[in-house]
Amino acid sequence: MTTCVSLGFGVIGMSTCAMGQLMPLHIWVTRDGVIRHVGPTLARISDGALMGAALDQAITVTRPKAATTVCDLHMLQNLRLKLRLSSVPDVIWTAMVVDLPTDGGALLNLSFGASIVDAVSRFDLTLNDFAPTELTAELLFLMEAKSAAFQQSRNLNERLESAKREAQAQALTDTLTGLHNRRAMERELNALTSPAVDQQFGIMHVDLDYFKAVNDTLGHAAGDHVLMHVAEVLRQETRKTDLVCRVGGDEFVLVLKDCDDLALLDKIAKRIIEVLEQPTFFDGQACRVSASIGTTVSSFYPDPKPDEMLSDADVATYASKNAGRSTHTVFDPENRDGSSWMN
Repeated sequence: MTTCVSLGFGVIGMSTCAMGQLMPLHIWVTRDGVIRHVGPTLARISDGALMGAALDQAITVTRPKAATTVCDLHMLQNLRLKLRLSSVPDVIWTAMVVDLPTDGGALLNLSFGASIVDAVSRFDLTLNDFAPTELTAELLFLMEAKSAAFQQSRNLNERLESAKREAQAQALTDTLTGLHNRRAMERELNALTSPAVDQQFGIMHVDLDYFKAVNDTLGHAAGDHVLMHVAEVLRQETRKTDLVCRVGGDEFVLVLKDCDDLALLDKIAKRIIEVLEQPTFFDGQACRVSASIGTTVSSFYPDPKPDEMLSDADVATYASKNAGRSTHTVFDPENRDGSSWMN
């Protein structure tokens, strides 16, 4: 048995509030073609523009055929309609219409159809904007759950990536000075000496002079202060593209990329020595050091090898020590006994 239920104001015994709960996207059109009531969600989306509007001005039915009067709507009962609303003309709605025999009007129930995902975002819709029994509510719940899970996963991945980058950076960094460490140096030299890379470069080995005296007389804290001062000097006297590494207690290696100009490298080394000879102060005490430096360049070798180049730079550094310290020596591959090395 079918029960005729009125639409508010005592017509069929159901309040417009109840209608809004059951069908938040409904439109009630009276027999004279005026929109009497609109569901709460549709009212918010249309910014109240539909209430009291004429059917032929507010609604354009595009399928299965045009309908400009309530009589036209009666002819489209039980059919799937496509329509537009003048208040939101860029949305194509799916709808169904039923007659209201007692009132003589019509009731349309609208749906976003396939555009629901875009509509939720565009109109900032939530579960409260749909009837609890509507499938859309389930879809929204799944979307929100998926979005929350995706965001949590993304946040976790970002934290893991950040932790990974931090761990990798720490693994390649000297903890005291913040310079690159031996591992970073070896990785860079392996890359520069790869057959796929065609780049000339220089290696400068810097060994501090008189550093032990600072440690012995002023203590290890003063020694750490000196090492951090030396690190800052080496950063300032090199380019950002160069690699500055601490490879031992008071030993440093500079990898000067795209540079095998011996005159320029000699100028850089002597400038480093000059700056390091200026005292730095710790707790009011002058800490005096200098540097012995040995240099070799990749163009000295038909097939540069990191270990060989580092060894030759180290040999040149000892030559600087033997020459009286505070000196720069360039390795000479043609005279490995050091009798005619440049310093």
